[in-house]
Amino acid sequence: MVLTRSKKRVTKSQTPPSKKAEKPQPLALKRKAEKPQALALKNGAKSLKKQKKEVVEEEPRENDEEVSDDASTDVESGESDDGEEGSDGLGSSGFFSDDDGEENDDGEDLLGDDFLDGSGDEEEHSDSGSDSDSDEGDIQKESEMLDREQAKEEADAKAELLDFNKEAGDDAFRLPTEEELEEEARGPPDLPLLQSRIKEIVRALSNFSVLRPTGASRKDCVEQLKSDIASYYGYNSFLIGALFELFPPVELMELIEAFEKQRPTSIRTNTLKTRRRDLADVLLNRGVNLDPLSKWSKVGLVVYDSQVPIGATPEYLAGFYMLQGASSFLPVMALAPRENERIVDVAAAPGGKTTYVAALMKNTGLIFANEMKVPRLKSLTANLSRMGVTNTIVCNYDGRELPKVLGEKSVDRVLLDAPCSGTGVISKDESVKVSKSLEEIKKFAHLQKQLLLAAIDMVDATSKTGGYIVYSTCSLMVAENEAVIDYALKKRSVQLVKTGLDFGQDGFVKFREHRFHPSLNKTKRFYPHVHNMDGFFVAKLKKMSNMKQASEGDDEPLGTVDEADVSSDDDEVEAMEEVEKKPSVNKKQLKKTKESKEGLAKSKENKKGKKDKKSKSKIAPKIKKQRKNKTEVRMEISQAREEKRRAMREKSKEKQ
Repeated sequence: MVLTRSKKRVTKSQTPPSKKAEKPQPLALKRKAEKPQALALKNGAKSLKKQKKEVVEEEPRENDEEVSDDASTDVESGESDDGEEGSDGLGSSGFFSDDDGEENDDGEDLLGDDFLDGSGDEEEHSDSGSDSDSDEGDIQKESEMLDREQAKEEADAKAELLDFNKEAGDDAFRLPTEEELEEEARGPPDLPLLQSRIKEIVRALSNFSVLRPTGASRKDCVEQLKSDIASYYGYNSFLIGALFELFPPVELMELIEAFEKQRPTSIRTNTLKTRRRDLADVLLNRGVNLDPLSKWSKVGLVVYDSQVPIGATPEYLAGFYMLQGASSFLPVMALAPRENERIVDVAAAPGGKTTYVAALMKNTGLIFANEMKVPRLKSLTANLSRMGVTNTIVCNYDGRELPKVLGEKSVDRVLLDAPCSGTGVISKDESVKVSKSLEEIKKFAHLQKQLLLAAIDMVDATSKTGGYIVYSTCSLMVAENEAVIDYALKKRSVQLVKTGLDFGQDGFVKFREHRFHPSLNKTKRFYPHVHNMDGFFVAKLKKMSNMKQASEGDDEPLGTVDEADVSSDDDEVEAMEEVEKKPSVNKKQLKKTKESKEGLAKSKENKKGKKDKKSKSKIAPKIKKQRKNKTEVRMEISQAREEKRRAMREKSKEKQ
């Protein structure tokens, strides 16, 4: 029993507890720690004395020498411990004596227990209250100091950046001279030089007052930037100028860079045949990497990559989904068709929007899918049959004639995805960079105005569920978007309503010298560099009454359009007004005298008789000439037929 006790004490003496507090502590913490540790050590010493007495009484006297030797070793270790603790500021307390050297070894565990049990709570709380207040004050002061230092660093960084920009603007960048531009024009374009110059000019225009190049005005920088972008990215001067009017230089560069990248491939689930979750599971098993399109669409999926052709899978051929751009979802979502309605899609091919409308209507009601171009009817009918649409009638008319064919006030809603310049889908068709001009934009705008008025005329304002027209284009030009809607607001009794789309930028209420209706802020614009989809414009109109407004100061026709397409209602109104004015003037004259009445009547009869004779004499020879012309044509046709017959007979005789 003695041997085991001596072993324990030897092992404990190898790891004295004083080594845990070797690091120097601040005075406040030392004072706080001395009192509870002293009390704990007192209690530990008393308990150790009791244990020692009990052990000594049980031990036999034969082993006293061994016990004394062990005790001496313990005392020495205790003294060494006292020396080390004294160096840390604990040995001066006077609680350790020769008898307590052994007790310090067992006091390592008791110290922690007594301290955690909360011995000496009164003194500890009194000290901690005062110290906590001082600590909070110190922390607050330190945080204020840190805030001041951080603000000072930010101010220094801004000042340093301004100084650097000034030096860089003065030394590193300047606009090229005319001679340098002539030399560049002689050879092939230096693409790295153009790219670096574009970046420098954009940076200078972003803070022109500070980064202004020496001897250059803002106009000079803008003109140089236009020419550099046109030569680097392959745009014509008109389109670059039009885009500069829409966007500041920094945002314009983001837009142009977005046009250089393809938009993500998106597909729309056909809810007539499947659900999006089931379709996604099937396509994932086929090796298609996809995700839901966004929160605003419940049927869209975006495809990142695929191990199989996404347009030739069995699911595609079965009509489970449609390859459709994300921007094409927006007009149908704004239209919000309901079941059992009559709806017209003015420009339906290739059928993405029409099939989406049919899916939302659950194949109820009636849809008129119109397409003017005959070659595009094949893709329209093929997609309708593949997607399982059964409530659609395909027709081939000019959209401006649809009110005459289907009748005015005959449908509930109309979707007009108007033909446009395509300046929002340059990533799909790069020929737009060079092919568009101001005259072409004007022609498209005039056609769009005519189509929109025809679409409004087809809608019934008294419809219980409808009376809405959605107008959309894939163009960024104001002349094709806000200007067309503003024209319709003046010509027809319609109002703009919210599209129901939670995202997108509001349309322009004013643009350069133009001022539009204030409600045009309810329209929505979508950009590639902001929304990661094709450039698009969406507006939703509500027809308030079926009466046509008599507007003054109509706009002159823009572009070359056939006169037959323009309505002649205004000419008929003017003619009726002239006819009504003439009798009123004659009545005033006839009131004067009866003789004047008779004279005027006779003169009118004579004039009418002469006119009738002349008109008859003029009409008769015209008719004779027309008859002669017809007979001559008939004779020529008959002679040609006889000659062909003779030639055929001669050939048959030669063969025989």
